[in-house]
Amino acid sequence: MTQSPSPSPSPILFFETAFAIQRTCSIRAAVDLDVFTAINEGHNTTSALADRCHASERGLRMLVDYLVMLGFLTKSDNTYALTQDSAVFLVKTSPAYLGGTLDFLLSPTLFQGFCDLTEAVRKGGTAMPEQGTIAEEFHEWVTFARAMVPMMIGPAKWIAEHLVSTGGTIRKILDVAAGHGIFGIEIAKRFPDAAVTAVDWPSVLTVARENADAASLGDRFKTLPGSAFDVDLGEGHDLVLLTNFLHHFAIPECENFLRKLRASMAPNGRVITLEFVPNDDRISPASADFALIMLVTTPEGDAYTFKEWDSMFQNAGFGRSELHAVPNSKEHIIVTHQAS
Repeated sequence: MTQSPSPSPSPILFFETAFAIQRTCSIRAAVDLDVFTAINEGHNTTSALADRCHASERGLRMLVDYLVMLGFLTKSDNTYALTQDSAVFLVKTSPAYLGGTLDFLLSPTLFQGFCDLTEAVRKGGTAMPEQGTIAEEFHEWVTFARAMVPMMIGPAKWIAEHLVSTGGTIRKILDVAAGHGIFGIEIAKRFPDAAVTAVDWPSVLTVARENADAASLGDRFKTLPGSAFDVDLGEGHDLVLLTNFLHHFAIPECENFLRKLRASMAPNGRVITLEFVPNDDRISPASADFALIMLVTTPEGDAYTFKEWDSMFQNAGFGRSELHAVPNSKEHIIVTHQAS
């Protein structure tokens, strides 16, 4: 039996990776110039785009051709069209518009953090100043709160629906590191007897308050400014939300915080933890790459496996935990119950 010859060595992956910054900067430029919205309006040639986007025709031609190559646009007879994904996520008038998330994802602070990755690897933690994103009142968290709602609204609505389908009493919700507050807000919209206490830095809670007011929650939405590690969390919470929070910290810190959290909860309370959860091999699924973000931005944070999360909760005195994939997301929720 003849064996197929082994593929010859190729430098293609190296060059694709080395030039990956072109992809990043191209989507940034396209959003800045409002290219996708312009095409949606019917400006589908380079000359029309140049007029609408206030840019050179030569520059627009090179940019949109590259976007076609990346799969964001299609091209036929020198006219351009949106793909289904671009129409949903990159047109400003779309409810699911994601272009604004680049204000946080590509913020100068985070971008520079990745430029300093070599030093972060040497240290085993962030090379950013003042402990990176866990610094007290890290200034980019306000940018995060304003920019990331379109990315988080889908998971927030799904979590609310999941809670409706699983039943149980929810009257007191504690939203830890609430940010934009959208998780607690969406749940409160589905549970009219529920009140939310949102914990975060004062400047960030201003954004959460705006979103709660827009949802007409009124006095059902309260804010608790300060570090979740230090403030009095109260008691009797039926539901606690830990959405993209504890990954910033080492396991001992997480466990200490979970012990504090457990003391604030009702006997039958639940915790919902939203996280990027890698498999035990730490290289799958695709969300396993989140560990590198934690290396760049925190001193000791990580992307923890479900076994690690389960162990943390059990060591803090909680009962069983369940893992659920969030549809159309790279994240999972972990539903943890108080010990019986």
